[in-house]
Amino acid sequence: MAFVFMRLSGVWERAGQHIVANYFTATAAKLEKSEKNLTFAGQYFLELMQSESSDAVRVWEANQAVSCLEQSQAIDPANEDTRLALATAFIEGTGEPMRGVQILRDITAQKPDDIPANMLLGRLSIQSGQLDKAIQRFETVLKADPKNKEAVYFMAQAYEGLGDKAKAIELLEKCKTLVNDPRFSKEVDEKIKTLK
Repeated sequence: MAFVFMRLSGVWERAGQHIVANYFTATAAKLEKSEKNLTFAGQYFLELMQSESSDAVRVWEANQAVSCLEQSQAIDPANEDTRLALATAFIEGTGEPMRGVQILRDITAQKPDDIPANMLLGRLSIQSGQLDKAIQRFETVLKADPKNKEAVYFMAQAYEGLGDKAKAIELLEKCKTLVNDPRFSKEVDEKIKTLK
């Protein structure tokens, strides 16, 4: 039966209907109980969700991602990529961000220096106004990966939010060096002007 759903997926994919195609891919993966295919379908729903303009469809895609990823995690509870994707689905799509935050906290409880989990928690801390916590998360990332451009950039945002413009500018200058892209440098220079 899974084979039929995969064929339907191919038909819809060729027609450019990626959401419908992935729905059939996910259905096939659930029938096969394939961890790899469930994870793929769940992560693809997350990708589709990022570019979706309809809130209702975004929520549906997030819930489909959760369904696939939870089944995948049941097969291999230790797969960190699946856990991170599941956390992302809860945080960005289902309206249940605390479920995602708890997954991330569980990851960092087991691996305190986990870069993806700390990055997500840091960004969430900025969004919720917990800037000191955000800085701690990004410092953890930078201890493990001193050239992590995203961590430097978001830490600059956190310091700006705290009113420490000098530290924000210092970090933005460092980020320019790490990224080494003239267009990005121009944008950062404009940002720095607003901080002076």
